[in-house]
Amino acid sequence: MRIQQFEPPEGYYLAFSGGKDSVVLLALAKEAGVRYDVHYSLTTIDPPELVRFIKTFPEVTIEYPEKSMYKLIEEKGLPRRQGRWCCEKLKENGGSGRIVLTGIRWAESNKRAHRGMVESCYKDTTKRYVHPIIDWNQAEIWEYIGLRELDYCSLYDEGFQRLGCILCPMTRDIEKQMARFPKTVEAIRRAAFRYWARQTKGGQKFPTFESFWEWWLDRDASVNEPAQKMMFDSYEAQADPS
Repeated sequence: MRIQQFEPPEGYYLAFSGGKDSVVLLALAKEAGVRYDVHYSLTTIDPPELVRFIKTFPEVTIEYPEKSMYKLIEEKGLPRRQGRWCCEKLKENGGSGRIVLTGIRWAESNKRAHRGMVESCYKDTTKRYVHPIIDWNQAEIWEYIGLRELDYCSLYDEGFQRLGCILCPMTRDIEKQMARFPKTVEAIRRAAFRYWARQTKGGQKFPTFESFWEWWLDRDASVNEPAQKMMFDSYEAQADPS
């Protein structure tokens, strides 16, 4: 098996998100008999159902962030596709000095379609990635789950295709998420308001919070529109050099 081929002496750092791909990855690692320890990076804005599902796996270590996503939004603003600082802050810090086992797949996005099965981390040269199911398609994932009778998060049965951070800038399933997770959405909105209110004092270009909020929810909004470029100027100015 692929997982056995790259097994390091100390075992893998298995990155677990609670999604269907992670469920398959963990099952394959168990089946292969390799050594591993399992880690979930808590973002603080994952669906409650997903977090509860992850907690049913006693072997999973939950990695808590130094700051919640709400605090980061208040300090840095709302992440966008072109300014997506959130993954680096909340998801990508673990596994330094290790070989990290992940469940990413080519079929998930155009960007991931160019990834290799084995990669080095360009931000941390002590870390390497192995993606053993990178060439699986969605049908194969669900077939394996069915054949092995694996448990999976109930949100899939509600029609959600992919799970992760609520209102992630990479998702277009905005209306469904806002209706399904109103408390988390409202908490994000409050944090965004605090950021906007602070920027207003510096003469920012969004005249009302609603214009700021609606622009962020519009996944097709251009970052080059003069009235909206402020947000990205502030990202650059506030960028954490570390």
